[in-house]
Amino acid sequence: MRKSFALSALFAAPLLIGAQVAMADTVTVDSCGRDVTFNTSPSKVIVHDLNMNEMAMALNLQDKMVGVTGVTGWYKTEGPALLEKLGGVPELAPKYPSLENLLAAEPDLFIAGWYYGMKPGGEVTPDILEQHGIKTLELTESCVHLDKNKKAASMDLLFDDMLRLGKVFDKEQEADTLVDGWKKELSSIKEAVGENAGTRVFLYDSGDEKPFTAGKYAIPTAMIEAAGGKNILDDMDTSWGRANWETVASRNPEFLVLLDYSQDGSGAAGLMDFLKSHPVMSETDAVKNGRFVALRYAELTPGPANIEAIRKIAAAMNPESF
Repeated sequence: MRKSFALSALFAAPLLIGAQVAMADTVTVDSCGRDVTFNTSPSKVIVHDLNMNEMAMALNLQDKMVGVTGVTGWYKTEGPALLEKLGGVPELAPKYPSLENLLAAEPDLFIAGWYYGMKPGGEVTPDILEQHGIKTLELTESCVHLDKNKKAASMDLLFDDMLRLGKVFDKEQEADTLVDGWKKELSSIKEAVGENAGTRVFLYDSGDEKPFTAGKYAIPTAMIEAAGGKNILDDMDTSWGRANWETVASRNPEFLVLLDYSQDGSGAAGLMDFLKSHPVMSETDAVKNGRFVALRYAELTPGPANIEAIRKIAAAMNPESF
């Protein structure tokens, strides 16, 4: 992220650790269609996953946090560095938390999402946590799993979540400054891309027999569009899911976004080697011309890292314009 935008996150004045701060007015926000009301600013917060922790850090909420979950589990090589930045906030569970994990920390708020720390029918849901006096804010992108009136992904998924956090934690000015800066950055990217917009893009996360990728409701689709491209699977009626190689190849992507789970770039290189050896993908323009960009997990899930990732995509697709 550009330095000017990163510095805007430092304007927040610190509050007393562990102290509940009464709000001037009761605050009610929407979370997956639920009204969540706060009479005091949350002071004992647990945040799930890399991207939502980066949202919290962008508003300097570390002094409000009593724990994190889902940061170092699975293949998330970014996790240890994030924990270091959090300065001693403990990880309560490396993957999905149990109800016991959460209750032991006595939080007043859990920031998570569906399939980002919670599963329908699981032991950790907003309804169950409410029974224990814990409020939940859900990642808006994840609400698609519950929403019958689904809308295609847009960058508002990120913007609205940041503005909602600002409202809940009485940091509206800081959130407004961040979002305004991000919107200006995206306008400058769009201007730089100009008439070159429309590049056909395929996002490859993982999978040999069937690729795991982003569909209509996942934020990478909006990111690719903001970078001047078009996700060739933006008609896939899901957020993240599996496609088939024949469909991908028939749409002949011109550019690839490779999700890199390694620290040294070897993960993306391995994905590209696989595509070069694949009987149908090896014939696509993107693979034949070696056109791709490697991005981290936190860059492709809703969070502050999305903005710089969009610039990376745009610059890799149109190097002459950046």
